[in-house]
Amino acid sequence: MGKIIAIANQKGGVGKTTTAINLSAAIAVRGKKVLVIDMDPQGNTTSGFGIEKSRVDKTVYELFIGENTIKETIIPNVFETVSIIPANVNLAAVEIELIGTEKKEFIIKEEVDYIKDDYDYIIIDCPPSLSILTINAMTTADSVLVPIQCEYYALEGLGQLIHTIDLVKERLSPKLELEGVVFTMFDSRTNLSEQVVENVKENMDSRVFNTLIPRNIRLAEAPSFGMPIIKYDPKSAGSEAYLKLADEIIK
Repeated sequence: MGKIIAIANQKGGVGKTTTAINLSAAIAVRGKKVLVIDMDPQGNTTSGFGIEKSRVDKTVYELFIGENTIKETIIPNVFETVSIIPANVNLAAVEIELIGTEKKEFIIKEEVDYIKDDYDYIIIDCPPSLSILTINAMTTADSVLVPIQCEYYALEGLGQLIHTIDLVKERLSPKLELEGVVFTMFDSRTNLSEQVVENVKENMDSRVFNTLIPRNIRLAEAPSFGMPIIKYDPKSAGSEAYLKLADEIIK
């Protein structure tokens, strides 16, 4: 039975999509079968695997409104053993479409239940908001991985996110856990990055991953070529970091 991890933070620009793409690719390289679900209307995880998001017509949006089954929306083996359910801008309308729908918090969970045993890991990339899309991701997931940028305002909004996770756990999904916090855009040349890491560790009693994802030019370039970093530049610091993170999560 596959483990389902939602990658969430309502702050934008913290490395959620970068983590979704590269963590799933790194887990696949370690011999696991992975499904990625792109739940962000921007569709950057979709394009990060080289898929032309404007051309796909079977996406997570069609899944929400019941036009397609989950098996029809999966694009298999976009990288090694990584398959993906794509997203595009159509998904932005889903909140309005679902007004008055019963059990709308569980639409994706009910679909994923059909196929979760086919994968070792299912990674869900959430949008940068606490919307019905994020709630669906959390009711589907076993745990939430929170990327945090190494910057001064890192802790801002983290309390709200953890409160949301607790609410979902209490009211909708008792199994939901916090997988942990992973630091992104770490710059070893600055004292600030070190201070942010120490600050978060002091303020959080939950798990903080040992792996620090560095601020890395190659990592930033890779999505524009439609490749995970592990394919674009396997010897880069970014590639090594995501392999280490994958090892931590698998263990």
